[in-house]
Amino acid sequence: MNNNKAEEFDAEQQMIANCCKVLSHPARVAIIQLLAEKKEIRTGNISEFLPLSRPTVSQHLKDLKEMGIIKGTIDGLKIHYCLDNEKLKEMKNIFNTFFDGSISSFKCNCDENNN
Repeated sequence: MNNNKAEEFDAEQQMIANCCKVLSHPARVAIIQLLAEKKEIRTGNISEFLPLSRPTVSQHLKDLKEMGIIKGTIDGLKIHYCLDNEKLKEMKNIFNTFFDGSISSFKCNCDENNN
């Protein structure tokens, strides 16, 4: 029996939740910022910029790659990582739509009841 009800939500809701999940760790946010600054970086070098071990960085890179935020090209024993700008634009559009459509026009009735 599967208790995971995620598949019962629409694709946009699942995408927003997955984006939030992958961005929920400061190490992954730091990796994205580092790649934005450096444009491209080799796997082993990333741990030199962060207070993390190589295996920990590798796990975070795996999570980011699975989400499609980063992509890598193999060069011998190293992988060169860079951001996937198209995926980041897609995520930005999804978040903008979510916040602009769902939240920005929301007015809480609680404010009126507290006066």
